[in-house]
Amino acid sequence: MSSSLLDIVKILVFSSVFFVWVVRYQNIVEEFRAYNYPNWLRDSVGILKLSFVGMLISSNAILVMTGSVGIMVLMLAAIFTHLKVKNPFPKMIPSMVLFGLCAAIFLNR
Repeated sequence: MSSSLLDIVKILVFSSVFFVWVVRYQNIVEEFRAYNYPNWLRDSVGILKLSFVGMLISSNAILVMTGSVGIMVLMLAAIFTHLKVKNPFPKMIPSMVLFGLCAAIFLNR
C-alpha cells in the first residue's frame, strides 16, 4: 500500500472513531446500557479507542503498531459482543471494517 493510501486509511479510522465516540457519544451510552455493560467499561473503552486512534496518526512506527493492534483487539471484543447479544449481521459490519483497516495499517506500517 502506498504511503498516501496508508495515510488516508489512518485518517479514515481516526475520523470514524472520533465521530462515534465524541460526536455521537449519546448513542454509545445507549448501546452500552442496552448490553448491560457498566459505565466504567464504556468510559474505559472510549479512552482506549481514542488513545489508540491518536497513535495511528503518529510517525512513530511502534505507536502506529500499538494503536492498530489495540483497535483490532477492541473490534474483536465488539464483534463478540454483537454475537453474544445476537445482533443482526449488519450491526457487526462497522467493527469488522475497522478491524480490517487496522490490520492493513499494521501490515503496512
